[in-house]
Amino acid sequence: MKALIIGSGSKGNSTLLITDTKKILIDVGFSYSKTKMIIEKYNYSLSDIDFILITHEHKDHISGLASLVKKEKKFVYIPKGMFKAINKVVDRDYIICEEEDKFQIDDLTIRFLPTSHDAVSPVGFLIEDSESLVYMTDTGYISKRNLNYMKNKNIYILESNHDPKMLMEGPYPYILKQRVVSDVGHLSNDMTGKYLKEMIGDNTKKIILAHLSETNNLEDLAIKTVSDIIENQVEVSAARQDIEMEVVV
Repeated sequence: MKALIIGSGSKGNSTLLITDTKKILIDVGFSYSKTKMIIEKYNYSLSDIDFILITHEHKDHISGLASLVKKEKKFVYIPKGMFKAINKVVDRDYIICEEEDKFQIDDLTIRFLPTSHDAVSPVGFLIEDSESLVYMTDTGYISKRNLNYMKNKNIYILESNHDPKMLMEGPYPYILKQRVVSDVGHLSNDMTGKYLKEMIGDNTKKIILAHLSETNNLEDLAIKTVSDIIENQVEVSAARQDIEMEVVV
């Protein structure tokens, strides 16, 4: 299983996941031209994408979705509750609403992991074939139900948005600071580390921290905070906003 993180942060999010049989685009937060340019650097093509998964409708996750679907005629899989939000930018003929949290596409098992964020039916994903990947950004906390599903997987791409001290001493207005730390906001480095300590196991090979704030976090700080909490049991790295990252397991 491979993951090409095209970019991750408040300005845009998108990841190309390559399994044994499928190529899946998770979120389309960059323009069609930028997405095309980056994946072609790695010898992939937008025409090869089998389908798209969307976490939620915020601009940094879907700004390039309408253009990509229109040009490449790709289907978008979403939970039923997200339909109205996504149908505003994508024709209903290209939207597939899943009634259940868990569904099958050929040899892939995909589970929606409902997240806590101020969006319409936001989700993360557990994607499994012979290997397993958890993808979750934009959530204020991780429920016990999700934690049980997320344990001992091969790859984690998980939000580590902010350092609490940097956030509180930083330039954001008070109301925005309160949103970030709320249950519908974002995970801090400490919270992410504590959740990962509960989740990782013998099967875990890689942890990639995602959606780092450019204002309220530092890459080295996020990696050190999480690594210290999980006692360096697993290699930890961080995705960046403006530089793509290839993850191979």
